Amino acid sequence: MLPNLPDRHAVNDPFTGYILRVDVQHLLALAALPESEVVYQGDMMLRYGVQYLGKPQYSVVPELIALDYGTGIAGEEAWEFLLKRSNLYPRADVIGYRNDGADEMIVIKKLDVMAPIAVLAYENQQATIPVAQVTAIIAAEVDSFPARAVAYLSRYDTLSDWRADQDE
Repeated sequence: MLPNLPDRHAVNDPFTGYILRVDVQHLLALAALPESEVVYQGDMMLRYGVQYLGKPQYSVVPELIALDYGTGIAGEEAWEFLLKRSNLYPRADVIGYRNDGADEMIVIKKLDVMAPIAVLAYENQQATIPVAQVTAIIAAEVDSFPARAVAYLSRYDTLSDWRADQDE
């Protein structure tokens, strides 16, 4: 690796709770809920992916952004850069893992930074394949959830509220 590039490091938000499957979607909750299947429970890491332009089934979790001229940024700084200033370096490369676990390097201009952020749950900090991509939070209070997850996911007080929204 080039001397000016930092080590790869994704933004990780720890969370302890449940991943529930309802129909074909995965939801985050603090407890198991009736009419849902528990997919995972316990400690996990939440990471965030940016969708591919024109290929919304894929997203990449950035660990390193290699800027022009051999410099790079990682972790929180890379995440903020990607969302707020990446238009300044459209040819920069994003290095990370795709939502299917594949190691990836993709140029920024092939990512859709305006699309909704994918929230991916992993068993631990070393995992590269997510347990699930979650689409909502089911909880009356969000104090126990990472602020970033709350910002990127819809929240519903109850599973019934979520179901009612899906039917609209």
